[in-house]
Order: sequence, then C-alpha cells, then structure tokens
Amino acid sequence: MDAPTTRRRPRTTPRPRLLAGLAALALGASVLVSHAAPSTPRIALTASTQNRVTPGDFTGYGFDQCHTPSQKAMDTWWTTSPFTAVGVYLSGNSRACRDQPNLTSTWVSTQLQRGWRILPITLGPQASCQPRFPRYDDDPKINPKPGSTGLYPKAAAQGVAEAKSAVAAAQAVGIVAGSTLWYDLEGFDATKTACRESALRFLSSWTEQLHALGYVSGVYSSAGSGIKMLDDARVERPDAFTLPDAIWIARWDGAANTSTSYIRNDGWRPGGRVKQYQGGHDETWGGVTINIDRNFLQLGRGSRAPKAPEHCGGTDLDLRDFTAVRPTRTAADGTTTSSDPAVVSALQCRLTEAGLYKGRIDGVYGATTQTAANAWQQKVGRTAKPKFDRRDWMTLLGAGRVRVLKFGSVGEDVRRVQRALNAASTESQVPVSGVFGLATETAVKAYQARLDLPAGGVLDAATWAALQQGLRN
Repeated sequence: MDAPTTRRRPRTTPRPRLLAGLAALALGASVLVSHAAPSTPRIALTASTQNRVTPGDFTGYGFDQCHTPSQKAMDTWWTTSPFTAVGVYLSGNSRACRDQPNLTSTWVSTQLQRGWRILPITLGPQASCQPRFPRYDDDPKINPKPGSTGLYPKAAAQGVAEAKSAVAAAQAVGIVAGSTLWYDLEGFDATKTACRESALRFLSSWTEQLHALGYVSGVYSSAGSGIKMLDDARVERPDAFTLPDAIWIARWDGAANTSTSYIRNDGWRPGGRVKQYQGGHDETWGGVTINIDRNFLQLGRGSRAPKAPEHCGGTDLDLRDFTAVRPTRTAADGTTTSSDPAVVSALQCRLTEAGLYKGRIDGVYGATTQTAANAWQQKVGRTAKPKFDRRDWMTLLGAGRVRVLKFGSVGEDVRRVQRALNAASTESQVPVSGVFGLATETAVKAYQARLDLPAGGVLDAATWAALQQGLRN
C-alpha cells in the first residue's frame, strides 16, 4: 500500500504531530484479552464532532493513494468513478507522504457529506525484519526484544503510543469516535519468531488502546505475512492477543472480492474485510488521473437499504418487468385481451403519486386511468396515445431528483433507477432491492453502452437524463 521501493527515502528531522481531542465512547467491540492500557486525559476537540462514523456499513469499491487528492479531484471522481471509499494517510512517522496539505477538517467533512467513506491510515513502526524501513531518522521499527516476561513490553508500549497519536490525528480532522482507524503493517518475514511476535503484541496493544479511546481497529497487511499471522493467532492462540475488528488484505489477484487462500474463510466475516486487489496504477476518471490501489470493501452490515415505504396501500411497484399497458382488445372470435392487472395497478399507483389519478387501484386500464396516463405523457413532452409503452414507463418510474448513484448506494433513489432499468430492457431484469449491487451495476453499464454513454456503471446526470427521457437505444 505504501510507497514502492522506487520512492526516495529522505532523512529528516521529526515533524510535530497533530494535536486534538480524545473522546471516550463505549463500543460493543469484542476484546479477547484485556491488557490494561494507561488512561489518557481528555483534550479539547479541535474539529467538528458532527461528522458521521466512517466507513460504517458498506459494500463496494474504494481506492487509496499516497497523497490525499484535491477537492476538485474528489468532486470529479465522485461523479465519474465507481469508487465510494478513499484511503488516506493520516498519521505515522514511516509514511512516504508525510506532507498532506489537502487532508484538513474541511476536506474530511466535505467528503463525508458528499457520501465518501474515509479509511484513515497510520503507517508507524514497522516489523523489525522489514528490510525497507526505517525510512527516516525518526521512525523506529517495532522493538523485537521479548523482555523478562516474554510479552514484548516495548513493542506493546509502541502500539499504545501509536494508537494515541492516530486518535489525536483523527480528531484533529474531524474523524469521530466509532470510526475505524487502520494500521498499515507492510509485508515482512513472519517466520522469524521475534519479528512476528513483537508485531502481534504491537497490533494487540494498538487495538486495545483504540478501543479504550472509542475507535474501531483495522489492520492492513499482505495476505501472506501480516494477515496470515493474525489469522493464525485467531485460530491457534485465541486467548493470546486482542485482534483487530477488521482486516485489510493486500492480495493483488485482480478479483474484486474479499477472499484469499492465505487465510481461513470464516475469519472476520461477515463484515470485517477489505481487500486491496490491484496495486499501484494510474486511473483516469472525468479527465483526472490519480495513481491508486484498488480495493473492495465488505464492512459492518454491508450496504443495506432502509425498509421500503408502502405505496398506495400496499401496491407492488417493485416489478421485474413493466410491459406496455393498453385498452382491452376484442378479437374477431369475441375473445378479449387485457393488460396485466399487476402492471396496471402499478401504473395507477404511480399516477396517483404524481397527482394525476384519483380513482381506485383496481388493475383495470379504463378510461379514467387512460386519461391520467395521457396527462403524464403530455407532461413529459410525449404524444398522448392509448398505449402506455416502455418509454412512458421509464419517464414515470425514473421521475424525481437526480443524485449520483454507484455500487454500494442504497435507498429509494436506487429503487427508482432499478424500476426504470426494468422498464428499459426486455432482457435481464434487476431485483428492486434498493441496493446498488452487481446486478444493478451490470444493467447500468449495458444501458449506457446501448446509448453510447460512458459505460462506467455510475448513475451520473447524463444517464439520469436518458432514463427520465425514456431513451432506450
């Protein structure tokens, strides 16, 4: 995750650490062993405590980079890229990018208000056998001496200190208690006993101190070293260490999931994994290029939509297909063909919600319903006609506010677009779940491709406009 070996390794003097307030918040996090940490005095807060917890419950894509992007870059990527989470280097003397001029309390609150999930990263002391560190004069490695008790007390003390520093830095920029702070432990040789055991004790104390200060603990490391080390400790020595609440797996296999063969499937599941599945590379969205790592997140309860509101006394609007509605037809032999009552009921309900229909929701496409349907057609600039076709459905179902939606988005706006997509296509249909997942992303990309729109899978203004105009190809 951190700087590759090609980055310069300057020798510098220590930089002052950020000062901020430490808030105590009781968490329901499970702690396997309690190694009591010294109490920490309260310090007055220097940033807003009104921000939401980050990253919270989320399933979707994220990226991380060395320098925190500018506000302009973040705004552009929000509307064009598939990413919703961003990792930023917040603290730690071993960071390659110590200078973070963009990472301010204003930057943090602006991203959180927009909808970004922030992953604050600390890169402090590294494993004693890690060959690329120390990077500067003031970034000591994790102390590998076991001490008289064999419990690596100096490594533990370093973990406590680093957690306090990380919390202070987090509070200074408005990352509130309850948020997850991530420790970046770069890959190392975990077969070396003192190196491995001191790293475990360091991370155990890091986690305990974060819990004491009201934060959630996360650890980033390579799948084959630091993450495997933690998983082995979880299974083989469950009472020896306090393990992090979440893990961030570095495994560049190109698979956007949180799986890896290096650890057992049950560890930190459900809701405790991030995987960095692609390493450093340039990506360009909306004309803005950033060198990033790609990540996939499955945290907390994942992206879950709130309960859907009831429509028209329980009418089902969440259909997999919205076929054309037309008046009843009588064949030469006297048989009649009527539109699907469930589809007609959905039409009557939406027209009621649009203020155009005041009759009963009875599933019959009669004169009153047709009059209301014609009024909608005229309202959106279409020709009034007996048939209410798929294009009409798209305009009706997609009507409403325009908001950027992407993988991981949830809520009624997602349900609107899922219904509109189901009206737009006669092929694969999207479950109307209120969660923008893989099926929705695939359908959005297919729709964008049919209209020669940038097929990034993001519901941007142009894609919304096409849906709300009823464009199908």
